[in-house]
Amino acid sequence: MQEKRVQKFVIEECGKMKGTSSDFGCVWYGGTTGRKSMLLENGIPNMDLPQIKHGHKLLTAIILLFTNLYLTPASEPQGNRQWYMTSDVEEISGKSYDYIVVGGGTAGCPLAATLSERFNVLLVERGGSPYGNPLVMDNNFYGFSYIQTDEYNSVAQSFTSGDGIDNLRGRVLGGSSAINLGFYSRASKDFIRKASWDAELVRDSYNWVESRVVFQPRLTPWQAVTNLSLIEAGILPYNGFSLEHIKGTKVSGSVFDESGRRHSSADLLEGGNPKHITVLLNATVKSIIFKKNGNRKESRAHGIRFIQSNGSLSQTFEAYLKQPRNLGSWGDVILAAGSLGSPQVLLLSGIGPQQHLKNFNIPLVADLKEVGQGMQDNPSIGIQLDAKSENRRPDPCQVVGIADDSKIIVQGLITPISLNATKIVIAGKIAFPASRGKLELKNTDPRQNPAVNFNYLSSEKDLDECIKMSQLLDKVASSEEIAFFLGIERKNKSISTEDEVRKFCKKNVRTYYHYHGGCAVGSVVDNDYRVYGVKGVRVVDGSTFSESPGTNPMATLLMLGRYQGIKILREREVCLGARYLNSPLMKVKNKFQ
Repeated sequence: MQEKRVQKFVIEECGKMKGTSSDFGCVWYGGTTGRKSMLLENGIPNMDLPQIKHGHKLLTAIILLFTNLYLTPASEPQGNRQWYMTSDVEEISGKSYDYIVVGGGTAGCPLAATLSERFNVLLVERGGSPYGNPLVMDNNFYGFSYIQTDEYNSVAQSFTSGDGIDNLRGRVLGGSSAINLGFYSRASKDFIRKASWDAELVRDSYNWVESRVVFQPRLTPWQAVTNLSLIEAGILPYNGFSLEHIKGTKVSGSVFDESGRRHSSADLLEGGNPKHITVLLNATVKSIIFKKNGNRKESRAHGIRFIQSNGSLSQTFEAYLKQPRNLGSWGDVILAAGSLGSPQVLLLSGIGPQQHLKNFNIPLVADLKEVGQGMQDNPSIGIQLDAKSENRRPDPCQVVGIADDSKIIVQGLITPISLNATKIVIAGKIAFPASRGKLELKNTDPRQNPAVNFNYLSSEKDLDECIKMSQLLDKVASSEEIAFFLGIERKNKSISTEDEVRKFCKKNVRTYYHYHGGCAVGSVVDNDYRVYGVKGVRVVDGSTFSESPGTNPMATLLMLGRYQGIKILREREVCLGARYLNSPLMKVKNKFQ
């Protein structure tokens, strides 16, 4: 069957009336039979289109007009944030809470919000507030936080893996959801099945998140061109707008709203009980406080030790879990500090390989050899399309191509490389790499990055996938749509022999910022995300994943925070109910009934 071609003729802003089928714009298409108007849902019609001719001048004028509209700065509403935030570590020191969540990131915020429906929660975040910071909140400044990092205060903290690959981790309330591309797409059904999650609760948890922070985007000119280029490269079918992980090309959700304002996981705190949430900002957890659990060998978590993030390492403060009373039960210290932070906190708390802890004079609490093992990142390759950097507006992803039985993910973006220059990139990642590495401590300062090695492309399987991915990227980059958008001649494919591609992969491999592992389910935590060998500690974040879910882990991490929060609330209800039925009061009551 002859390959069907789709090409863009004119982008025209239209359909601003809310509730109509044209909410997300329309486009003019021309063909051999004349010109006709087609309303779009999501920027590209979900249908087959005839081949058309380009109207260069008109298209250029419309794109410039459209781009100017998108350059209008987004204003940030003041909002109604009612939960209590403080950076005063002395104010929190010595207080007790039902639950302590370490890490106010992508999973930590929805988790804390959910637990607050019934219990008092302390949420500890090593960074500051995202609100009022245009580098976080405004999509006109997307990506600038990646190039403005420092040791203690920036919203993104840089690190370099043992492989020599530069990377980043979030350091702000909202975590990586406050600095990333904003692209939202659910995990595959296969991922959910392998995780043994309750499918109905997963769906409800996704819906809870999406009703608060996810939006259907209006495609920018570049994203519309990317969409067409992915289709021209054969990443089919075209699926229109969808939040599901499905093979082909699709438009997905965004945490940027129509005004360009970001809605990170921090906004999900509004979904909890504000009277039950205390958010401690600019505080870094040093370790978990453990005490022996009666005559048992296992230790139980009683609280945390923490410091001011920009203060002295020796000036330590403590916060505690509430002691059980009568019919009550213990809460937990829940680590949601990310794939670097959570294994690091466990190691600093004495949970990990015994010899490694001994090297840093850390008292052993539990000899758990798998802490920090199985670290993995999705190898990425990017092809820069423009020969020289220009002062364009940064443009995060709205479109994705899911190819090769979901093994390769392809997106296009315009990303800043300095404060006044950007580059246009077609990038892809290997969805299921085989290569794995490990994480270890470098020192006992929790503010410093641990040592991590991902062993990119160390597996021959990964190298083979990278070759296929690079060839696909080259095909996308050579599309007529991209050549037309850039105003250049359509280029020939730049990579030819397999040996050339292999060398290209090894030289140009990068991160996609989707690293995971270190506290995997089945080796460090059980199916309820409880840490083996101790009581009262759980881990709920991407460190528990053995592979990255879907095109992007953000959606699933947001869901996971809500999901595990509900599971814990249900567990406490069962526990409290059983204790009540077996209490002396109930036994006396039943005796006289």
